[in-house]
Amino acid sequence: MLSRMKYFALVLIIAAATLSGGCASMGTRSISEVKTNPGKFNNKTVTVEGIVTTSFGIPLAPFKVFRVSDGSEEMLVISDDSRIPSKNARVRVRGEVKEVGLFGGRSFGLHLREKSIKYL
Repeated sequence: MLSRMKYFALVLIIAAATLSGGCASMGTRSISEVKTNPGKFNNKTVTVEGIVTTSFGIPLAPFKVFRVSDGSEEMLVISDDSRIPSKNARVRVRGEVKEVGLFGGRSFGLHLREKSIKYL
């Protein structure tokens, strides 16, 4: 009886490890994947990594804006942080995917609302 319980416990541990590993592997997404299927990622938190192509602040606005390119696509990132990355900085940005609207099956105003940034 005890060996069956040990076997069952081992199976549960392996299943839990497999599921948690699957969740962890959902980490960094390509920008083209997010842009190709915006409905799947809208209002979800994703991580993208790439090079900053442009960055600027809007006078009197409480947020900063920059674009990140992963080599295939670019994505606009909106940040509440007072410090924005400079052009050509390599970054990993975690944020919530947002879109202004969806018209005729096309996404308009797709952007990432920054939650955290790491300079690489």
